[in-house]
Amino acid sequence: MLKIENLTKTYSGGAVTAVSNLSLHVKEGEIFGFIGPNGAGKSTTIKCITGILNFDSGHIGIAGIDLGTNPIEAKKVLGYVPDSHGVYESLTGAEFINFISDVYGVPAADCKERLEALLERFALKDAINNPLKSYSHGMKQKVSVIAAFIHKPKLLLLDEPLTGLDPRSAYELKELMREHCKEGNTVFFSSHVLDVVEKVCDRIGIIDQGSLVTVCTLSELKEKGLDSSLESLFLKITEKPKERL
Repeated sequence: MLKIENLTKTYSGGAVTAVSNLSLHVKEGEIFGFIGPNGAGKSTTIKCITGILNFDSGHIGIAGIDLGTNPIEAKKVLGYVPDSHGVYESLTGAEFINFISDVYGVPAADCKERLEALLERFALKDAINNPLKSYSHGMKQKVSVIAAFIHKPKLLLLDEPLTGLDPRSAYELKELMREHCKEGNTVFFSSHVLDVVEKVCDRIGIIDQGSLVTVCTLSELKEKGLDSSLESLFLKITEKPKERL
């Protein structure tokens, strides 16, 4: 579903390397956890996948579509929740989600049905017709999540999606992620909440200082004789960023 080959992204005219020669394949039907310290290159990698950022070299393929040669078609099969929710605050919640739905060509009847179900799950029915500028941080995050799911993307990119969500909404998001993947889609999930990553992800990739340190299942990490929790594994691995496991 997602194929990244030798991705490199620099800033400041090449003086700062944010992502270095990163290669990664994510499978269909998989929840893939992407973790690393602050500044490791997680959000930069995700923004390159979405096409928000250009990159210096490498190739990105999404559901068999090359992002470089066919960016519009590649973006049509993406859904994205950024690390800081991006909503048009002059619109109501309903107007914003309908706008996103129209961008992706979702039929009006399908949008209405999906939106009603998602509003029920995230307890937003009473506020959906209010201006987004009146929403709390958590409510805006819910709208961002709903907008990402509304067109049923093949690849869903979630960058710190739990930030600001109440426990019920966080639970619903995790359930939606599982349901989405059972339908043959893929979730690429970045979070600092390691216990959630440990519970919901099929495989985990750890990035540090712009380089991919390891990719494997949690059980494969434990088989290597490391500690029992993902938090302990993460701390040990990122202490040795140049040593691949």
